[in-house]
Amino acid sequence: MEVRSSGRSVRISGKKPRILLATLLLDTGRIVGADQLVEVLWPDRPPRSAQANLRTYVSSLRTDLGAEHLRGDGSGYAIDVPDGALDLLTFEELVAQARFADALALWRGAPLADLPGSPFWDRRLEPLNEVRLRAAEELIGQRIECGDHAGAITQLRGLLVEHPYREDLWSRLVLALNRAGRKAEALRAYATIRAQLVDELGVEPGADLRRAHESILADEAPPAAPRQLPPHLPDFTGRADELALLAKPFSIAVISGSPGAGKSALAVHAAHALRDDFPGGQLYLDLDGREPADLLAEALRALGVETAPPTIHERSALFRSMLAEQPMLVLLDDALDAAQIRPLLPGNDSAVIVTSRRRITELPGAVQVDLGELSAYDALTLLGRIIGTDRVSREHDAALAIVEACGLLPVAVRSAGSRLAGRPGWSLSVLRERLEDDRLSELKEVRVCLDRSYRHLPDEAARTLGTLGLLGALAQPGWVVDAALGRHRADDVTDLLVDVNLLELVGTDPVGQPRYRVPDLIRRHALERGSDRTGLTRVLAAWTATTEHAMARLPTTVFSLTAARAPRWRLPEQTLDRLTSDPLGWFEAEHETLVGAVSVAAEAGLAESAWGLAAAMVPYLDLHCHLDTWERTHTVALGAARASGDTYGEAAMLRGLAQVSLYQDHYEESIDGFTRSRRLFHDLGDLRAEATSICGLGAVSQFRGRHAQSLGHFKRALAMFLAADDPHGEAFARQAIGRVCLKSGDLALASESLSQAMRLAQELGDSHREGCVCLQMGALHKAMSFHRHALDIFESLGDRHCGAYALQSLAGLQAARGEWAPASAGLERSLEIFQTLGDRSGEASSTQMLGEVHHSAGRTGLALDYLNHANVLRRSLPV
Repeated sequence: MEVRSSGRSVRISGKKPRILLATLLLDTGRIVGADQLVEVLWPDRPPRSAQANLRTYVSSLRTDLGAEHLRGDGSGYAIDVPDGALDLLTFEELVAQARFADALALWRGAPLADLPGSPFWDRRLEPLNEVRLRAAEELIGQRIECGDHAGAITQLRGLLVEHPYREDLWSRLVLALNRAGRKAEALRAYATIRAQLVDELGVEPGADLRRAHESILADEAPPAAPRQLPPHLPDFTGRADELALLAKPFSIAVISGSPGAGKSALAVHAAHALRDDFPGGQLYLDLDGREPADLLAEALRALGVETAPPTIHERSALFRSMLAEQPMLVLLDDALDAAQIRPLLPGNDSAVIVTSRRRITELPGAVQVDLGELSAYDALTLLGRIIGTDRVSREHDAALAIVEACGLLPVAVRSAGSRLAGRPGWSLSVLRERLEDDRLSELKEVRVCLDRSYRHLPDEAARTLGTLGLLGALAQPGWVVDAALGRHRADDVTDLLVDVNLLELVGTDPVGQPRYRVPDLIRRHALERGSDRTGLTRVLAAWTATTEHAMARLPTTVFSLTAARAPRWRLPEQTLDRLTSDPLGWFEAEHETLVGAVSVAAEAGLAESAWGLAAAMVPYLDLHCHLDTWERTHTVALGAARASGDTYGEAAMLRGLAQVSLYQDHYEESIDGFTRSRRLFHDLGDLRAEATSICGLGAVSQFRGRHAQSLGHFKRALAMFLAADDPHGEAFARQAIGRVCLKSGDLALASESLSQAMRLAQELGDSHREGCVCLQMGALHKAMSFHRHALDIFESLGDRHCGAYALQSLAGLQAARGEWAPASAGLERSLEIFQTLGDRSGEASSTQMLGEVHHSAGRTGLALDYLNHANVLRRSLPV
């Protein structure tokens, strides 16, 4: 061990500090436990003062080397060295870069030969010696290939001193001597090793060594075993699970994955790890759409066959025969399909690694390795190995944004890293911003990969990708491909895109549909190549038709508005019924996808599809009180309707947004929206739609306690519903009139209106309206049976919001009868629902009632807390 600084030798005083330094250097950058260091320093019996002595030696090293290099964390110590400062690491890096001569030039005898050995060192030094031997063998091979036989012979003799029984080294020495024109020396060398093996071990030389001897006697130069593997990437990162799978015995392994996933890099890396198991040679063939006959001719030439047989069957048979005698590792890169591969498969003793963009499952017994994206940690590690870990550490957030923009794909990360490595003065934020602006222009290697993937795609598959690209990053149900192509049962196209790894199967949704996603970089590339607007229009038409079909199966669809002129593309009735058999479940599964579809339609200028979809979602959004989604979709669709001059769509979206404002207790905004939508509907001559806006104005007046004004609105709306022959609207208006009259004390009119509303609801089979009327009937007659019936209805329909109001009304009657415990329990349940749904008015009233119940039950302190909180809530409500 030698330490130098600025070209001068640094003296490390004492044997123990030198042993300590060697131990830390073997694990550079990592904490070595203090107990382990004691064991290395005193292998037999450490003194009682061992830990104190260890601290003394560490202090001594800090004096000799500089305090900045050594650090401790309480459990042990570590040494940090700059890049290029430790010859051990430099040696390993040079070997990884295939710079074998430079690497071996650093080798000056057995590592740490001037220090006593330690079993702790062996785990690091033994693999290091193996790396050194492999590097020496690679360098010998390079020298023989370029005709430097003398250099190869010298190096071989040096290795044989260390490894006198390695027959592969003797075989290469014999052949090198013969090729250098030193036939007699070659024969003498063979005689030497044969005598050594026979006399000392009692065995004859192996087949390879005997063949080398026979070729010399016959004056033949046997073809050199092919060593065709491409150099592996020195900064290869990750894929530990896949490498472990490929390290196990196999006959065929197929590596598939999306473009840019690093299939070839993994195959080459795994092949280099296996090459010592195949001394007969390693073949590499780039298939890239070529004919199997041409590939076999290339392989046979590499095996010494100058003229290949004329037919593919003869070539394949000869190839198998030759590899049966001399098993090899065969790497078939970029295979198209199983038909291209089969003629290239050797016998059982060889191993084949195949890479393909397509999932090839037709090869019996093949190990399947499906590559996905890297983990964020591995992607950052790879970037750090390319541009330097210090740059990644300094701008960690920007680095993370870059690898995420690269889709965590190795080829993309490597492309980004190359850009940064060539521009050391750049901040990582520069590339991050460029990737946000135009991702594929910055990642040219990725575009090349994707272009190659498109070459063999049928037109339908390419068009489907373009359409799916327009739909954004969300996963889509499988039937979307049918709509994109305008034909049912387009599973053949879906399966093809999945098989070639351009479409990702992400799972099955609660409805039982498979869902698919186009990875981000593939989606961007598909849009660059051209999108299919006709296909997009058809997909949105299918979403509109399917959403309306599901909406019609919901328990309440009152005041629903439809975009009559929006296009519709219907799935088969059997498929529609299956998908929407549980309409609430379907809406929950498609919630985010529908939101995305509204935005896509708006951005594409398809206003009627945008607002038609938004309107069709309203009954579901109302049932589950998804006010944020309601507001978001309607705002987007309102902008699209206004941009296209669609007055009816504008009015429909204004009315929907006004309803959201009403639920949020934003009364002035609600009045404005209902008023503007009413005016537009009136100008368009749509009596029913105008009546729905008037009902909204009536609801605002009611919530503000302005009963006379509210009653006037509802009566006007009732007249309009009767004129428009809308019994559902009539039932709503009569119930609303009954509710207002109940509040204002006109019990006779309340009873009459509510009875008419109940009759209509039951005639129409509108159980939700029946439940709403039951709430008012229960309040009118002080009968808990009505409230319980309403609660049963709402719970069966999954309407938590109306159910909370039923609980609240039931609790009021229970409290009036002195049933404090059930009243309190019901109010607590309603309060929790109101808080979850964001209904502040309902929350305030339940809180007030809880205070009153606790006060009546004698729980004064608890009552005061609730009543004070109710006052705070009421003050926060708009007047």
